[in-house]
Amino acid sequence: MGYSCNTKGKEESLLYSFKIVGEVQTFLEANIMERKTLLKVTLVCLLVVSFILPVQVSAQQSQSRRGGLYGDWQITMKFGERQIDSILSFSRNQEGQHIGQWISFFGMNELKDVKFEDNKLSFTQVIRFQDQERTSTFTGTVEQGELSGLLISDRGETEIKGKRVPRTPRGVGSWEMTIKAGEREFTGTLTITADKEGNLSGTWKSSRGESKVSDLKYEDRKLTFKRVIQRENGQMEMAFEGTVGYTSLEGVFKSDRGEAPTVGRRVGASLIGTWYLDIESERGARKQRLRVNPDMSALYGSTPIKKINLDGDKVSFKYVLEFGDRKYETSFEGKIAESKLSGELKTSRGTSKVTGTRRAFRRSRSSQR
Repeated sequence: MGYSCNTKGKEESLLYSFKIVGEVQTFLEANIMERKTLLKVTLVCLLVVSFILPVQVSAQQSQSRRGGLYGDWQITMKFGERQIDSILSFSRNQEGQHIGQWISFFGMNELKDVKFEDNKLSFTQVIRFQDQERTSTFTGTVEQGELSGLLISDRGETEIKGKRVPRTPRGVGSWEMTIKAGEREFTGTLTITADKEGNLSGTWKSSRGESKVSDLKYEDRKLTFKRVIQRENGQMEMAFEGTVGYTSLEGVFKSDRGEAPTVGRRVGASLIGTWYLDIESERGARKQRLRVNPDMSALYGSTPIKKINLDGDKVSFKYVLEFGDRKYETSFEGKIAESKLSGELKTSRGTSKVTGTRRAFRRSRSSQR
């Protein structure tokens, strides 16, 4: 009997142990399943975040480019009955700090303490003329392509309003094109223009005459268009696809006869860009900016110039300003060499010597060719 009771106790103890082990196993399995489920949910969340975050950053960067500070702003302000137009130009220095220039008919001067945060803009302007110095401070906002605020000095407050100056698409301008078809080469000049809304149009001029191009599109450095060639046995349509660099255009023409590699060289590439000028005259020294657009139009200070003439290394332009019934003509003649500009600026008040350097721009690898 003692043996039977002992055996029964052992069986009950063993069964109890199995029960405990089973409960523990069930608990562990459930815990593992929960952890697996939690791990799956975590991985899904990480995947979603990893997808959404770049999109949000990209959208923020895109919005920053459209609605940010950098670039040129055409501003107006009134002094009594007169309205004066100027340009505010903003960028970053090598340290990543905000910098800016106030550009007008009278010259260009650097802004100080430029701050921009949460669409709020402030800076200090110091103007020096001979032995006099005048300091003004600006506070305002930049929103949806418009700039507004107050310029305050010891002479009072002046309201300033401005709009962002639209950038000229890189494809705009004239291109000397060379098409290779087998052993033969054909040349022509592609001229692209943009209207105020940014819509592009173009013409192709060669020894066979001048014709319009169609379906002209430019986006993210990619240029496409179509042109029709008149032949004795009918017409042939050619479609172009290419990449636009600062000074080059590379691509291919496609037609039912095959593909023809094509390269283009920008006309006026040595002059196009932003020039910082030093002007010396009997009345003293001043700085000015000359911005030459891809279509060879320009801004001298804040004064529009319809056309800059470039003949080899010779540069010239003229403009006329009107003040009431009076007209003042200004002309420039000079030379360009190795990103340096030199010449003379002539007005009815005398002649000034001009020297200038072109602002360096970053080149992508494809545009360095």
